[in-house]
Amino acid sequence: MNNCGFTSFSPKQLAVLTWWNERSPYYSRDGIICDGAVRSGKTSCMSLSFAAWATANFREASFAFCGKTITSLRRNVVSTLISVLSSLGFVCREKISKNLIEISLGKTVNRFYLFGGRDESSAALIQGMTLSGVFFDEVALMPRSFVEQALARCSPARAKFWFNCNPENPLHWFYEEWIKKAEEKNCLHLHFLMKDNPSLSEKVIRRYESLYSGSFYERFVLGKWVAADGLVYPEAADGKYTRTPPPGAGEEHYISCDYGTVNPMSMGLWSRYGKTWYRVSEYYFSSRKEGKQKTDEEYYDELEKLAGDIKIAAVIVDPSAASFIECIRRHNKFRVLRAKNDVANGIRRVHEALRQGRILISPSCKSTLREFSLYRWEEGSAKDVPKKENDHAMDDLRYFVSTVESENDDGFFAFAADR
Repeated sequence: MNNCGFTSFSPKQLAVLTWWNERSPYYSRDGIICDGAVRSGKTSCMSLSFAAWATANFREASFAFCGKTITSLRRNVVSTLISVLSSLGFVCREKISKNLIEISLGKTVNRFYLFGGRDESSAALIQGMTLSGVFFDEVALMPRSFVEQALARCSPARAKFWFNCNPENPLHWFYEEWIKKAEEKNCLHLHFLMKDNPSLSEKVIRRYESLYSGSFYERFVLGKWVAADGLVYPEAADGKYTRTPPPGAGEEHYISCDYGTVNPMSMGLWSRYGKTWYRVSEYYFSSRKEGKQKTDEEYYDELEKLAGDIKIAAVIVDPSAASFIECIRRHNKFRVLRAKNDVANGIRRVHEALRQGRILISPSCKSTLREFSLYRWEEGSAKDVPKKENDHAMDDLRYFVSTVESENDDGFFAFAADR
């Protein structure tokens, strides 16, 4: 299958590809769950197996591919799957406006609908359908209501469920209800590590291992469901990512802003030197500490002072700060971008940017360096959330990384096949 992007399959990948076949010891199972490390080769084999199973067992039936968003689903699953299926003789007709793919082999044709399970409201999108099977890509990122609504649509007797994900918090509902109860729910559970992906060289595996630390390393490299604890950015607290910017003004500039009236206001000036972004200076004001509050106009004056004579590409602002966004727009000097505010994904992106040297912090940014040493995970929570304290420079840093520095990154590329 070299022409499909695969050189060989590991035993776990072969189990994924064949578990539904009547000669498999797992034939009677109602579903399959694959969790574990990033880049471990689970998604590519699962999606190919899902399409093959549907084609072998149904005609003119409806199925669902579900991801956190349809955009990430197309990128992480659909684009590679269509390429592989086409090379194997399948015909794939994608109807983008309907979020539908018709997959056929010979006279057998089935419909595969695409759904995004971003939040609780997403459950309404899938109501009323009858599905013969459903595939969840990164199921741990989806709300429980959406997943359960999709499963409820699978009423045909031969319907099967397909789940994959990277580990999250050990109190996560999917870990509690499905992974720990896989036998009870008659599901095959396979736990993947990077070594289960034959397409990864030792060099590539070491590169992925270097991206993460702490609980991120345990989850994404070791494939463990562990709680996040301690400092959010422990290495940054030790000054590992503190550097004096090179001389000169840099090649591109942004300002990121976490707005606050009662809470502190934090703004950071970012300048790009080659492939590295430096937080070169900042503004930080705590009304509680100073004993007074500032107006939006006063904060705008501080924004202009921070920018100085530098041409700012855009000001990235906390999306909830409607009054300050309007104030900036009214002055008609700076372009405003509403920040991407997915906290968990944003923290993961900041980790990667720091560890890869894509962002560095100037020693003059005292508030950022102080918060690095204080910013901690909330203990005992079922979700990974940092404590809502000492987090204002941390938030504006995260806004910058998620919105500008990592603007093309909307999740993990979890396929085994090269793109």
